[in-house]
Amino acid sequence: MCGAPTISLSQMPSDPLVIHTPRGLYCPAGDFYVDAWQGVPRNIVTHAHSDHARRGSERYLSAKEGVTVLRHRMGADASIDAIEYGGRLNLNGVQVSLHPAGHVLGSAQVRIEAGGQVWVISGDYKRQQDPTCAAFELVPCDTFITECTFGLPVFRWGDPSRVAEDINRWWMANRELSRTSILLAYSLGKAQRVLAGLDAEIGPILLHGAVHAMTQVYRESGIELPLAEHASVESANLHRGRALVIAPPSAMNSAWARKFAPFSSGIASGWMRIRGLRRRRGADRGFVLSDHVDFPALLETIEQSGAERVIATHGVTDALVRLMRERGRESYAIETQFGGEEEVDLDSPQGHVLSAVEGPEDTKGELSLALDGEEP
Repeated sequence: MCGAPTISLSQMPSDPLVIHTPRGLYCPAGDFYVDAWQGVPRNIVTHAHSDHARRGSERYLSAKEGVTVLRHRMGADASIDAIEYGGRLNLNGVQVSLHPAGHVLGSAQVRIEAGGQVWVISGDYKRQQDPTCAAFELVPCDTFITECTFGLPVFRWGDPSRVAEDINRWWMANRELSRTSILLAYSLGKAQRVLAGLDAEIGPILLHGAVHAMTQVYRESGIELPLAEHASVESANLHRGRALVIAPPSAMNSAWARKFAPFSSGIASGWMRIRGLRRRRGADRGFVLSDHVDFPALLETIEQSGAERVIATHGVTDALVRLMRERGRESYAIETQFGGEEEVDLDSPQGHVLSAVEGPEDTKGELSLALDGEEP
């Protein structure tokens, strides 16, 4: 699914502001990296997910709103500098600023300006409203380096408030059957977004240890969220059949999850747009909720940015690169080490899509329609 023509940024016809190196995306003029996947002297981090924020660099730069989250991930000894969204920093004559990406708390796009060129590295982003982080800001540019996690026309998101209502109804229905509800969502970002939409009047809310720790970081950063408690053995027994538990996908089918039995499981992910993927994961319900941009919003963002050159990084890049070239834009795909956070089995851009192609016939049909730009 990532068979689009790939190119090294250093092979482009004009002098690029950003080049691809074994350590990551590098700006030679400013002497800094963005989301480096190896240790480097100066690393600008778009957000704190582990595929973008890796330990080992000498100094980090992030949006001020995301420092607490990043320090939780990098450790107390990490050297982290911070700037406000929109604030400008001069690095060896290169103007750098960070702008809200709407992905998770503190996520940022990186705007790089020098020699009459403006490049923007998106990191991960979404255009939907999210009460747990700053909303996406459109940044005009000449070259747009964009994620492409959901780079197929089938991936279209609905109203997130409707998704929250569906989750709450599912929880109520499970409670009537005396079943605990276990909802799987990434511990950073997705879990807090789901938590923000829960109706605490329905029953107790419990959090897996990883989710609980990150939720405390969100609270320390000033994000208001419903009350919830750690999902201990005691709380599992006390609230059995009434609680909703938020856990990372790695908890699925684990000994930890079995202590809540009987339970019903749900998954909150953009990949739930493909029905066969929910069945392959063994979940009872799938809720289409993503912290990444969907395909229509991806195209809209590119159009509104005014970029003449579009470079697709992690994700399903074929359709985007092909479409951009058909529309007269210069477009390439580059290979990075981004894609998939802690639980890559759910949000791996190629992993699940490719495995689904090898799966049941009904899933193949959905994906073939997706490639043709139709709704399943």
